[in-house]
Amino acid sequence: MASQKFTDTEIKKSIDELLEKTDHRTAACWAADCAERVLSYYEQYHPQDGRLRKAVQAAQRWGKGELPTRDAREAAFPAHAAAREATDEIAIAAAQAAGQAGATPHSIGHAVHASTYAVKAVAIATDFDEAAIAEERNWQYACLKEWIRS
Repeated sequence: MASQKFTDTEIKKSIDELLEKTDHRTAACWAADCAERVLSYYEQYHPQDGRLRKAVQAAQRWGKGELPTRDAREAAFPAHAAAREATDEIAIAAAQAAGQAGATPHSIGHAVHASTYAVKAVAIATDFDEAAIAEERNWQYACLKEWIRS
């Protein structure tokens, strides 16, 4: 299923441009939203594993000023470990999305990687359906614009 190569959409460039103008906390909240949308892909294989949710929640809390950077960053490490431990490609991509979202409080550059791994999870889940991939990227772009407005 994942033997196909993931090809991103043109809107990724627009996302990159918006992120360059986005403050760090907003980027963390957005990255968490992107990762949260694909958590179920991991949880279908590991329903009792809460490491990804904890990483996403830590990024959300940090973005709202409710958690110190050190604590938010610490929550990312177990999600990265989950990605290394997973064997299914879709679970790996979802875990990577959560790990990158959780790492965003440490460095804003992780936000875009969270979104890309989330799109990769959608790609794998839909057998690389271009319309589904574009729909997810379009949602991410609209979500980021909404975070910037709020």
